[in-house]
Amino acid sequence: MRRTPAALLSLAAAVAVTALAAAAAGSDATTGSGATATAAVPTAGVRAGAGADSVGVNGAVEWNQALLAIVSAPPAPGATPSTIHPTRNFAMLAAAVDDAVDAIDHTHTPYLRQPAAPAGASAPAAAAVAGHDVLVTLYPAQRVALDSRLADDLAALPPGRSTQDGVAVGHTAAAAILAARAGDGANAVPPPYLTTGAPGDFRPTPPGFAAPVFTGWGRVRPFVLRAGDQFRPPPPPALTSPGYARALNEVQRLGSKTSTTRTAAQTEDALFWAAPIQNYWNAIAEQAATVRHTGLDGSARLFAQLDLSLADATIALYDAKYTYRLWRPVTAVREAGADGNPATTADLTWTPLATTPADPSYPGAHSDLSAAAATVLARFYGNRDQFTVASPTVPGAVHSFSRFSDAVTGAGLSRIYAGVHTRTDHTAGRRLGADVADYLLSHSLQPAGPAPRY
Repeated sequence: MRRTPAALLSLAAAVAVTALAAAAAGSDATTGSGATATAAVPTAGVRAGAGADSVGVNGAVEWNQALLAIVSAPPAPGATPSTIHPTRNFAMLAAAVDDAVDAIDHTHTPYLRQPAAPAGASAPAAAAVAGHDVLVTLYPAQRVALDSRLADDLAALPPGRSTQDGVAVGHTAAAAILAARAGDGANAVPPPYLTTGAPGDFRPTPPGFAAPVFTGWGRVRPFVLRAGDQFRPPPPPALTSPGYARALNEVQRLGSKTSTTRTAAQTEDALFWAAPIQNYWNAIAEQAATVRHTGLDGSARLFAQLDLSLADATIALYDAKYTYRLWRPVTAVREAGADGNPATTADLTWTPLATTPADPSYPGAHSDLSAAAATVLARFYGNRDQFTVASPTVPGAVHSFSRFSDAVTGAGLSRIYAGVHTRTDHTAGRRLGADVADYLLSHSLQPAGPAPRY
């Protein structure tokens, strides 16, 4: 991985520095070769590429971009409740757009079976309406801006029966995904969390001692997995084990706010990846699709695979977090005198570089969601790829990678340097995310007939 100067940023990347801005505190997740792609929010109106209707924008990219802008802005009145994890909304959007497009193009099995579309129906119209309808329902306070975006999209299409039929397909696909997720448990009141106070058991962390978040998210019905515990990782190492001591001692050295062993590059990594991790990977996918001129059908399938994987990886993450309830490094270091491990040393004043998220430590969300996303992108485009990632939390910083898997490593290890996770969390999260994505790729959205043009 190498870092490039801000002068190399494209206009789209510069826009992303603002559009992707989001607070890191609260939750971890809130938690082939080709041309270089910049992880940024692309400008609106990216033209559809090969394999898509030749008229109009690539709605899969554009409406994903619209959602990124929404979740990256300060919460508006009437916004989606903070107890609803954003990955669910990304998945609903992507599934609706993909189902609408596939009802016309028939490149793969849809997420939800749709009625047959009339011959000649416009796929761009269907994608735009599906995206609009889902986002307006999820973010009613954004209706004016979303209505305007849809009007612009439809105005760019030729008037007539084709567009009208596409509009109808989009309405149907959006209604189907909204109905399918209406009773998934996302709106349930999160159960309260009570710590036992025993060594190893998670408890709220300084400085704010915020109440734990997403305590019931592991019980939300997955999109593709059979259940949130389907790939639950094994328990973390016992507090008295050598493995536990190694992991804790590493974060104690590298993750301290006053660390003298953390390098300048590691400090930058800790700050660089501090925003909600799903935003980075959606932006990476947007640019990958745009640079490669991936058509509307291929882009729609890519985002469906990506965001369904991220949503289920998040459900699986919280199932594991609140099953094992492992304390965070800041607690573990300060309470090391009570862990029964002679290889750990308590430091009552130890403070991490970053604010600790308000949920248990194991497994790590950045590692989990990054592995899920990279697995999808590597399956789609090949793992070897030159791309760059812009950070909203370190304006002007751009990191370059040659493999999607390298970005997984960078994002995951950054949480050790930030002092909020251990290597044990990283390893378990990485395995969990890969397992979730592998399952989705083999059980959903399968190619139908000739391979689609990507």
